[in-house]
Amino acid sequence: MPQRPNWQINRPIEYPYEAPPPARQVAYVFDVNKCIACQTCTIACKTAWTSGKGQETTFFNNVESKPYGGYPLAWDSRLLDEVGPARWKDRNLVSLTIFETDGPKNPPHGWRPTFEDYSSPNLGEDDLSGPVERGEEIGPTHPHWMFYLARICNHCDNPACVAACPRKAVYKRDEDGIVLVDQERCRGYRECVRACPYKKVFFNTIARASEKCIGCFPRVEQGEVALCVESCIGKIRMHGFRTTVGAPREDNPLDYIVRIRQLALPLYPQFGTGPNVFYVPPVHVPDGFLEQVFGPGVEEAKDLYRNLRAPENRKLLGALLLFGATNRIIDRFDVQGDEAVGWDLTGTEVARVPFTEPSYVRAPFEKDLGVYRLNTT
Repeated sequence: MPQRPNWQINRPIEYPYEAPPPARQVAYVFDVNKCIACQTCTIACKTAWTSGKGQETTFFNNVESKPYGGYPLAWDSRLLDEVGPARWKDRNLVSLTIFETDGPKNPPHGWRPTFEDYSSPNLGEDDLSGPVERGEEIGPTHPHWMFYLARICNHCDNPACVAACPRKAVYKRDEDGIVLVDQERCRGYRECVRACPYKKVFFNTIARASEKCIGCFPRVEQGEVALCVESCIGKIRMHGFRTTVGAPREDNPLDYIVRIRQLALPLYPQFGTGPNVFYVPPVHVPDGFLEQVFGPGVEEAKDLYRNLRAPENRKLLGALLLFGATNRIIDRFDVQGDEAVGWDLTGTEVARVPFTEPSYVRAPFEKDLGVYRLNTT
C-alpha cells in the first residue's frame, strides 16, 4: 500500500491511493473560545443544503457541548474505545491510525451508527464535566468546565470515506481539495459512513445514497466563504485555502495561524486522515482532555492565545481580527499600522479592521437640534 506523508502526526501513513496534493487545500479555523452555541451556523447550513426528504436528521454542520455531547451519539468516544488512546513521543504519533489498525489490506477501522444514534442532536448540551456543589463559585480557575465544539466535514488530506468506498463514488477535487459524493455512482453501501471517524457522512433513506458537506463549493468557486462561516455571529470562523505546494506563506492567514504559528490544531489528528478544520483550543479546559482531542501542542497554543497582545504577536492578532470581516475568501493579509488588511483571490482589498474600534462621545446638548440627550435607563 502506498505511503503518504502526514505533517500532523510527523510520520507517513499507509493510504490506498497515491495521488499528488490538490492545487490548494480548502481549510477552516474555528476559535473555540468565542463560540456561544447559538446554532446560527447550523440553521444556515440546514436550510441551504439539508431541508429535503430523508435529511431530517442530517446536519452537515452541528455544534455540540463537550465533554458529554456528540452527534451522532458517541461519535468520537466509541472509536477511541476501539482503537485506544493516542500515544505521542516528541509530537510523533506512536500509536496506529485507523488505516493501520486492521492491517493494510482492510478498509479503515470504523463503526456504523444506528438510527437511534442520530435521534438526539443536542444530547449533553451545556452539561459540565462534573457536578457543582452547593456554595461553589467561579474563581480564577474552573474546577468544572465545558466548551462548544462546532463541527463540519474536515475535507481531509487522506479521507477515510474515499478509501472505504467500494464504488469509488467519493472523491477529492484536485482544484481545492473539497471531498464530494457522486450520488449517481453511490449505491448506499454506507462504507463511507462506517469509515469516517468524524461521522460527517450521512445516509439518505429516501434517496438511498450517501450525502455529506459539500464545502459550499458553488460559493467557493465564486471566491466566497461557506454559509456557516458567513452566518457566524460570533465571528469564530475563518475559511480559506492552505498552501499545499511549497512552504507555508507568511501572508496567507490560514498558513500563518495553522502552520507557522501553530495556534490552531486539528481535530483528532491521531486518526491519520489529516483533517483541514483547525481549532484554537479553549484556554479554560485541562490539557489532558484537550491533548486527546487536538493532539500535542495544546499547552503552547493556549499560552500563545493568552499573550496575543504581546508586540511579537501583533501579526497573529491581526489575522484573528479578520475572522468574519468579509464574505470573501481572504488569500493574503498584512498589518498596516493599526489595521489588519485582507485581500481576496483576485487581489482586491476586501477587509480592513482596526485593532481598536473607534468610539464617539456625544455632548449632552445637541446644538443643531436644540435638545438635550437624556439617559432614560
